[in-house]
Amino acid sequence: MAAVEEAVLPKAESLTVPKLDRAARELRERLHPESIEERHTKSVADRRIETCPARDGMAWLNAFLPAPEVLGIENRLRDIAEQLTSEPGEDRTRTQLVADAFTDLLLDGVTTAATNDESEEEKSTRRIDAPIGTGIRPRVLVTVPVLTLLGRSEEPGSLEGYGPIDADAARRIAARAPSFTRILTHPETGAVLSVGRDRYAVPKDLRTWLRVRDETCRFPGCNRNAGRADVDHVTDWQYGGGTDYGNLVHLCRSHHRVKHHTAWSSTSAGGGRVRWLAPSGHGYETQPATPIRPPTKKRLQVQGSATPVTDEPPF
Repeated sequence: MAAVEEAVLPKAESLTVPKLDRAARELRERLHPESIEERHTKSVADRRIETCPARDGMAWLNAFLPAPEVLGIENRLRDIAEQLTSEPGEDRTRTQLVADAFTDLLLDGVTTAATNDESEEEKSTRRIDAPIGTGIRPRVLVTVPVLTLLGRSEEPGSLEGYGPIDADAARRIAARAPSFTRILTHPETGAVLSVGRDRYAVPKDLRTWLRVRDETCRFPGCNRNAGRADVDHVTDWQYGGGTDYGNLVHLCRSHHRVKHHTAWSSTSAGGGRVRWLAPSGHGYETQPATPIRPPTKKRLQVQGSATPVTDEPPF
C-alpha cells in the first residue's frame, strides 16, 4: 500500500533490516482494510504442523500456530536449556539443548540432564531419567492499549519478540494467563503507563521496565532479545554513572564484552537514546523500541546508587 510505503521509507535510513521489518508489519496491521481479528480468525483455522525432509538423515518440523503460543514455547525451551547448562557433565551447546528439550518434552513430557559417564549414544537416546523442565513456564510480555483492555477499542496489542496481535488475544492474555506480564499503554500516544502494580521490588521493576523499553540489545545493529541480555550502565559506575533508568540499557553478553573490552564507547543522549562511537570514529545512535515514561513509583532507589530516582505516577 502506498500509505505504508510512505510511512516506512524514512525509517529505512536508521533502522536495521529486522527492526524495519517489524515497523513495516506494525504499520501494515494498522492500515490493512481488513481487521486483524478477521485475518487472525482465518489464520487460526489454518494452524498445522508440517515436516520437510533434509539431508544426512535429518528433517525439519514446522509449526504454524498463533504467535503467543509460539513465543511461549520458545521461551520455555530456552529456560530449560539455561537450566541444563549448569548440570554436571553437560557439554551440549545451548542450540542443541533447546532442540533436545523440544524433542524430549514432545516424546516423553520431560527433559533430562547429562551425566559424566554417559556415552554419546546414551546421551542421544536418554529420555526419562532425572527429569528437568517439568513445571517450568515461560514469561512473555504483552503490551495492551488501555481502551483495548476495557473493550472500548480494537487497537491491536503487541507481543514482545513478535509484534502486533489482535485485540481479543491481547485481552485474553492480559486477563487469564498468569505467566504473561500485562503492560498498559496510553490510548493516544502509545506511551507505557504501567508495568503492573503488583511488582514492588525495585530491581525487578526496573528490569521489567527496561525490558519493555528496549526489547532488544541496544548495541548498533543487534536484535538479540532483551529478555536474555545483561542490563548495563551506559556511563560506567566507576566513572560516576548512576544505577537508574536514564543510565541503564540492555546489552547481549557478546556486545557487553565489546563495550567494556574494546575501543567502542557510549553516552546517554536522553529519552532512552544511546550514542555510540566506534573505534573507526563513526557515530551511531540507537533508539528505545517503545515510547515509555519512567517507572510508576514516587521514589526509586537501587541499592548502591548515590542518587535517588523520583517520578510522579502517570495516573
